[in-house]
Amino acid sequence: MAMISMHRTFTAFQGQRRLVSGAAGEVALIVKRVAPRSDEAIIIFEDATGRSIDFDLRGGDREVLARVAALVPPPVEESTLPSEPRGRGRPKLGVVAREVTLLPRHWEWLNAQAGGASVALRKLVDEARRASGDKDRERQARDAAYHFMSTMAGNLPQFEEASRALFADDRRRFTGLIADWPTDIRDHIVKLAYSDRA
Repeated sequence: MAMISMHRTFTAFQGQRRLVSGAAGEVALIVKRVAPRSDEAIIIFEDATGRSIDFDLRGGDREVLARVAALVPPPVEESTLPSEPRGRGRPKLGVVAREVTLLPRHWEWLNAQAGGASVALRKLVDEARRASGDKDRERQARDAAYHFMSTMAGNLPQFEEASRALFADDRRRFTGLIADWPTDIRDHIVKLAYSDRA
């Protein structure tokens, strides 16, 4: 089962109308209550990616919430303080072991760094994240808006032109091209694409 990214807000659409936005459990329970009475399809989107996601809504509320919690675990806070006193040994940092393949000269350089290869790699990753953070966030926001837009507005007028304006980062042209689209769809696209740069 695939894990979902750190931004854990979801939005459900019933036809062209936004039904609810919020945490996964909240959205799942509202969709569960509305879906049997609805003639229109309900689609749930993960806001961080703009992709649709299916929640298993069978059973009681507790069962639904348990399945959603397994799919969308709570975020890990980097700055959480341990709830019990720290014992001997390495601290529990949520470290995940994975294989990294590098050339011998890379390993030599990493091993010569203070703290060894792991510390050096973490520092390099943190530095790269700081250096490209804004560009990465803008790209992720644009991609999320495009994924949502493709699903909900792919057959609306000027979709292709709007897509080009989105990827060209021409906000004025983009918002002008989608101005006549259904309000909830248009507003959600703009929120996904530009909420970081308001």
